[in-house]
Amino acid sequence: QVQLVESGGGLVQAGGSLRLSCAASGRTFSSYAMGWFRQAPGKEREFVAHISAASVSTYYADSVKGRFTISRDNAKNTVYLQMNSLKPEDTAVYYCATRTARRTGSSRFQDYDYWGQGTQVTVSS
Repeated sequence: QVQLVESGGGLVQAGGSLRLSCAASGRTFSSYAMGWFRQAPGKEREFVAHISAASVSTYYADSVKGRFTISRDNAKNTVYLQMNSLKPEDTAVYYCATRTARRTGSSRFQDYDYWGQGTQVTVSS
């Protein structure tokens, strides 16, 4: 069993920055790939970024590439999402997830088996 708790969301003006954190507990965090997804009202869940177990590889959705950075600190059992140059279209509930079956990430939400409760990010224009 893995428990994930996101934090760091909030209200920010366009062009601003936020850093989301996702604290994991329960199992060997360093063995699992981690991902961030988001869901805006009335829209489907959307892939944002993923990172492999040993931080060897990262991958981003085109919509956030160059603005967002995913990282992890395995000593703290935490994954981060640094979000810069935020836009109103980034407004959504952001979720972290863990893929316990593999050390490499995926852009498919079906490949993740544990999810956090989500944190709201609102970007005003």
